Amino acid sequence: MPAALFSDLDVQATTDAPLGATTWYGIGGRADLLIKPNTIEDLTTLVKRCDRSGTPLRVLGGGANLLVADEGVDGIVISLDSPVFREIKYNRQGEINTMRAYAGADMPKTLMDVTRQGLAGISQLAGIPGQVGGIIKMNAGGTYGCVGDAVASVTCITKRGELVTYPASELRFEYRKTNIPDPVIVAATFNLEPTDPIALRDKVKEIFAFKKSTQPLADSSAGCTFKNPINPVTEERVPAGKLIDEAGLKGQTIGGASVSTQHANFIVTQPGATADDVMQLLALIKQRVFDHAGLELQTEVVIWKREEEGI
Repeated sequence: MPAALFSDLDVQATTDAPLGATTWYGIGGRADLLIKPNTIEDLTTLVKRCDRSGTPLRVLGGGANLLVADEGVDGIVISLDSPVFREIKYNRQGEINTMRAYAGADMPKTLMDVTRQGLAGISQLAGIPGQVGGIIKMNAGGTYGCVGDAVASVTCITKRGELVTYPASELRFEYRKTNIPDPVIVAATFNLEPTDPIALRDKVKEIFAFKKSTQPLADSSAGCTFKNPINPVTEERVPAGKLIDEAGLKGQTIGGASVSTQHANFIVTQPGATADDVMQLLALIKQRVFDHAGLELQTEVVIWKREEEGI
């Protein structure tokens, strides 16, 4: 990896860095190069240089929705774990109640802070792990709503290393995706509304308790594995977990990876599992569900492999 890409920047660079071990699955390979920029300016410069040199670039979030192939990944993996990327700032002036959260901010901790202050707007994210950037990118959410419901604007870095801010009016938050075209999300501003902090806390607890009762939150997994597909006849989304269950796959095991017996749209891993175990199980589930229901499942979990383009 050309040192010229980062040697003059304020970054922390680690070669052959453990990567899979940092994900919620806790399995998978290593990164040829992991870089933690310490400033937004150095991050923009690095993004621009990667684009000009054709160097694959990936952004590591909290690892909650990621599977890293056993052979690891090439190029540069960016971690937004420096203090500047974990800040949250509030603007409470008159009727204005907004929060600006940077991409590396931990969403569960951010939700706790917002709740303590009696500011409603992101309670629908209770029980959803990860960092703000990744949650924005995939428009994370569930039964109670999605993150896009509260977004006022998103600031990104283009491939050319330029900072741009998109107001909500220019963004489309769809089912598990957005139209954000840029490789790196830097921060997002959220619209919040003052409310009774005790009532808000109770609502967050209720949402979290619901997820805890229906999902294997205590097991090693990466959250929901597949997106809910659309039934072409009814044009409505069908729960992927229901399809997997009806295909008789609850408890199905390959190596150290299994379909959860609590919620069939979760793949859980045991000590000794490999990323290849999970990938083989993914392929088996897709084929069995297609054979049984005629619907194609798409993975919600992001999979990183060597010699892929990156973002």
